[in-house]
Amino acid sequence: MTDFMFRLLERHQKLDALLRLAQGRRFADPLEIARLKRLKQEFRGRLARLHLPPAIATRGL
Repeated sequence: MTDFMFRLLERHQKLDALLRLAQGRRFADPLEIARLKRLKQEFRGRLARLHLPPAIATRGL
């Protein structure tokens, strides 16, 4: 695992923890939850692109 992939995975896990914390609050802020979900999905997509074969990753699929 490369350092870059490790940092992405670590950031994804931190976002997941923040999301769970935000959702567990008594008065959850829907905008904060939406922002955290969007960021988490962005990091998940970046991680997924790292796992694609180079030919597919360069085509943007």
